[in-house]
Amino acid sequence: MTSTTRTHATTSAAPREVRVAVIGSGFAGLAMGITLRQRGETDFVLLERAGDVGGTWRDNTYPGAACDVQSHLYSYSFAPNPDWPRAYSEQPEIQAYLQATADRFDVRRHCVFGAEVTDARWDDAARRWQVRTTAGEFRAQVLVSAAGALADPTYPDIPGLETFEGTVMHSARWDPSHDVGGEHVAVIGTGASAVQIVPAIQPQVESIAVYQRTPPWVVPRTDHPVKPWARRLYRLVPGVQRAVRGALYALREFLVIGMAKRRAFLRPVGRLARAHLHRQVRDPRLRAALTPDYTIGCKRILISNDYYPALCAPNAELVTAGIAEVRPRSIVTRDGVERPTDTLVLATGFHVTDLPIAERIHGRDGRSLAEVWAGGMVSNRSTTVAGFPNLFLLVGPNVGVGHTSMVYMIESQVAYVDDALRTMAAEGLAVLETTPQAQAAYRDLIARKSQGTVWLGGGCASWYLDEHGHNTTLWPDFTFRFRRLTRRLDRENYVGVPAGAPVRTEEAA
Repeated sequence: MTSTTRTHATTSAAPREVRVAVIGSGFAGLAMGITLRQRGETDFVLLERAGDVGGTWRDNTYPGAACDVQSHLYSYSFAPNPDWPRAYSEQPEIQAYLQATADRFDVRRHCVFGAEVTDARWDDAARRWQVRTTAGEFRAQVLVSAAGALADPTYPDIPGLETFEGTVMHSARWDPSHDVGGEHVAVIGTGASAVQIVPAIQPQVESIAVYQRTPPWVVPRTDHPVKPWARRLYRLVPGVQRAVRGALYALREFLVIGMAKRRAFLRPVGRLARAHLHRQVRDPRLRAALTPDYTIGCKRILISNDYYPALCAPNAELVTAGIAEVRPRSIVTRDGVERPTDTLVLATGFHVTDLPIAERIHGRDGRSLAEVWAGGMVSNRSTTVAGFPNLFLLVGPNVGVGHTSMVYMIESQVAYVDDALRTMAAEGLAVLETTPQAQAAYRDLIARKSQGTVWLGGGCASWYLDEHGHNTTLWPDFTFRFRRLTRRLDRENYVGVPAGAPVRTEEAA
């Protein structure tokens, strides 16, 4: 991996002036920085709270961490990697790719590491964003939040959790120095991280108890090493790799037909998952406990060849009774059974519908994004919010996908933001802000597209939906339609204020 280079903010009291401040240096933040560099923009910073680039793939280092989208598709279209070692890459390989890409496009010089954003406020008089970080203050004409949806872990509200005297680790905050060998381990959750962690540590532990609330749908993982001759071919003829990427994209896009249009198209996938379960789990009681009672696709479909075998191992137990309380050295379930526990692994996901960064970004009237979104996240084109001038969100509301690569969606959004910045420069605008009407129209569009989808009517509760039962997370249609929608700025839905124009109290009125 590439060594980390730390760039510090100015140590003087005066804030550092930049044209664009980007929060985060994961896939989205790096893509934004690379796009700015490629068109000659150098007056920008990437504000990163950690000590290196990578985002989710820097933070999630738990055993077995890997991507569930093929490597050729889960990478930048403008930076293909012909040397992926496997069809599905593991965490270290993806992190190394992001580090190498940051160096290749020379964006590391724009990174300010150790700069966690603690507060960002729009200054109407100055027409600037005042951004406070743990590495100093910045004033930016434009603020781009690329903090991501899988950045801040959620912790369960379980009675007695704070009294536990053993080791507690969230999957996104794994302690590599802790050895689980010979321990009694409890894993809470059965989502994407759990199905990777459980088989990775099961052979090492004395016992492993997996606490399941809802069983996931699991299909086979069609992973395999990439042959040396194939890597050579990708290097010599890049068009071949682009063709493979296109084929993978098209194949995954077919899932949208079943998820959002006609559920009958999901039946073959459901049959595949059931056959996978029956083939790998012979115990009828365990098989019944692992059989979902909701439509496949309602939650994210997981891929694994070793999760079910790990649960069938003599030292493994699937617990479905529900947790009553955590004691200093054990977990008690609602059926009264107490299980000794040395290490507690929380595979309980992230803040997705209540993004923590939203509490720190304040718009024209002083209200935070979190306050504006109290009734559910709203936006225009998943990227801008009325009342927050010159603010752009990457991986914001309704950008998530349950079937394909987020990188495709990120690149679509980055193109939209870049066109907005070009428009501001071409028209000499100091301020650009979407209208409430455009935001309302986009919310209605999402609501219409979400009706009849498996996510709303599939019979499950998932992190795709907010507390009001609204889909504020997923793009409920083909991703190529999202790209078409964000190909260029919908200028008619924005109010622009020229530089030098008198400051008004309500510029977007």
